[in-house]
Amino acid sequence: MSGPPASQSQIDHMADSSEKLHHTIVEDPLQTPVQFVPGVGPQRATLLTKLGITTVLDLLLHLPHSVNDFTDMRPATHLEKDIEQSVHGRVVDRDMRNLTKGRSLVGILLDCDGHFVRGTWFNQPWTLKKFRDDDHVVFSGKPKRASGRWEFSNPRIHWLSPEDEASDIENAVGVLPRYPLTEGIKMDEMRRMTKSVVDAFADDVPDPLPESYRTHHKLPHLPLALRGLHTPESKQQFEAARHRVILDDLLEFQLGLALRRRIWGKNSKSWPVAVTAKIDARIRCLFEFRFTDGQDDTVKELTADLAKDQPMHRLLQADVGAGKTAIAVYAMLSAVAAGYQAVLMAPTEVLATQHWQTFEHLLCQSRVKRGFLVGGLPAAERRQLLADIASGDCQIVVGTQAVIQESVRFRNLALAVIDEQHRFGVRQRAAFGSVDDEPNPGASAALSGHADETALPASQQEVTVSSEPRQVPNPPRQPHVLVMTATPIPRSLCLTRFGDLDISTIRELPPGRQNVVTSRVETAEQQARAWEFVRQQVAKGRQAFVVCPRVEGQSEDDEAAAETVFQNLRQSQLSGLTVDLLHGRMDRNVRHDIMDRFRNKEVDVLVSTTVIEVGVDVPNATIMLVQQAERFGLAQLHQLRGRICRGSFQGYCFLISDADTPEANERLKAMEQSSDGFKLAEIDAELRGPGDVLGTRQSGALPLRVANPIRDIQILKTARRMAHDLVRTGDFDSAEYEALKNVVLERFAHVLDLPQTG
Repeated sequence: MSGPPASQSQIDHMADSSEKLHHTIVEDPLQTPVQFVPGVGPQRATLLTKLGITTVLDLLLHLPHSVNDFTDMRPATHLEKDIEQSVHGRVVDRDMRNLTKGRSLVGILLDCDGHFVRGTWFNQPWTLKKFRDDDHVVFSGKPKRASGRWEFSNPRIHWLSPEDEASDIENAVGVLPRYPLTEGIKMDEMRRMTKSVVDAFADDVPDPLPESYRTHHKLPHLPLALRGLHTPESKQQFEAARHRVILDDLLEFQLGLALRRRIWGKNSKSWPVAVTAKIDARIRCLFEFRFTDGQDDTVKELTADLAKDQPMHRLLQADVGAGKTAIAVYAMLSAVAAGYQAVLMAPTEVLATQHWQTFEHLLCQSRVKRGFLVGGLPAAERRQLLADIASGDCQIVVGTQAVIQESVRFRNLALAVIDEQHRFGVRQRAAFGSVDDEPNPGASAALSGHADETALPASQQEVTVSSEPRQVPNPPRQPHVLVMTATPIPRSLCLTRFGDLDISTIRELPPGRQNVVTSRVETAEQQARAWEFVRQQVAKGRQAFVVCPRVEGQSEDDEAAAETVFQNLRQSQLSGLTVDLLHGRMDRNVRHDIMDRFRNKEVDVLVSTTVIEVGVDVPNATIMLVQQAERFGLAQLHQLRGRICRGSFQGYCFLISDADTPEANERLKAMEQSSDGFKLAEIDAELRGPGDVLGTRQSGALPLRVANPIRDIQILKTARRMAHDLVRTGDFDSAEYEALKNVVLERFAHVLDLPQTG
């Protein structure tokens, strides 16, 4: 809401600031420190930094989230029921009544040229202090008749200044923008500051879009859009201006992604990997199950990409348990069968170990040479493994980020699989881009259309490659890249964070996979029943996870700390059962030993932190209890829940939380009602915002100025289409678009690795 009009001292300060401004403008006026804007000053400038505003340009790009439209100003006698309209008058009475159950009702009475109009606010007692007798204000909203007069419930408010009262009020008020604020900055102050910066600097903002392009797409000139944004004459002008500023932000980012993709396509060559019907059949025979339709569709997309001599860059997102690991194995064995190397990189050693065990199980009797590369390997073992990788003798490598260290050199890496892509940055993905330019003389198969079908044996238990050398052209080759995530990502975020990748999606779960029964546990009585249920299930031969948000307690009796929960369960709720503790601070060998014991059914209940979020597959574990579940995001809760019900038994997840905030209630209710990871991802993004969902709030990996891909999804789709058209047609390379290209490179060359990629 707006506050009272500016005082004379404030107006004098604005005039003084205007004089100082002429002596302090830097070479680029848009980079002028915001404190020198009329009406700002050092004190408010310090407050504005909390909103990320330090320069004139920052203030110009501080977007209003909405407007108050006071244009339909009416006399009290012309008001109509349930129609948006405004009325102005003088405050003649203020009161607050206490209602039942601690509720309150504030009433403000306006004298509107002899007719009385009332505004009411339920449970907002602080509203009373905002008004003074004889204030001249505007109420706006949808009025109703009550007790013989018009009444506005929770109206929008604007305080009139003496200048407003002396002028044509309809024109003096008009359409007023509403901004995100910070403590110490009032709405009317923000409006005055943005108006000052628009008046002084809007015309200095260069428009990177050519006039012909703006005309074709019916976009306003950027300086005009900034005026329409901060000082709109109509709601329609505001919406068009806001659309232009958000579109610029998204278009420039999408152009950066399109440029990076073009660089990959033009400057990079990869080794084509042909997958014949016979190779396809022999790889599938290694699995004890048939692929789902979603997996089959993804295989078709992958094999089409792998057959090309341009590097594949594809994102595979699948719901928890949908079988993305099988796709990774299929792709990597395809590369091996064609005579090349393949690598899989995981973000944690736990997940890398899980993948390594999968390969060991599938290839236990195969002659395919494989290596496990993580930190902490004995020196001699590491030296031998690096030598085997460099010579090409090691055909499959599974590991952590250790696989992209400078000491690791591949002989002929044809495929890099990166799991849980959202935990890695662009640079880590591009780190696979430098490989040797000669083939592995010990591995071969024919190029696309001439595959050596003896590369895969008839036996289901054996995968081999022949030993004849292959002739490969000299230019350096880039590997095909498959990035994967079991954390479904909303479409809007895929188009920003992963906009340079082709996307494959697996939604369906394998036949027989059951949904986990999920329930919230709020009271001590409900918790007691949950622990008793754990005992009953363990008696039937099942196992359980107990997940805690932290290792150590914030106090001696912290019921959400893993160490405290572990001790309590052993001594009371689960006494007599075998309970063990696992967390990331433990020595890696200790962790592996504990997980092996749990996997071998030597442990009934495992108390853990989120170290088990990914990479843990214990089919006999059917129960999970999450302590202080409100502390986790929806995507993380869904991932944790995916650790159970991986076998043929029914799974149960208990979300322990006594939190009573609206967001916590909505999040936990969504977990109870849905097992669809994609639906939960959309809800999570709406509740927490795109930066938190992707884990980029601090790292800045989603470098947008004003746009929110969740909120602005339709504008994002438009920007993506426009960017692809400009780059595809070559228009973006013409002199007409030089200014736009300079903006894109200035903003995103470093962030997106544009000069280095490809």
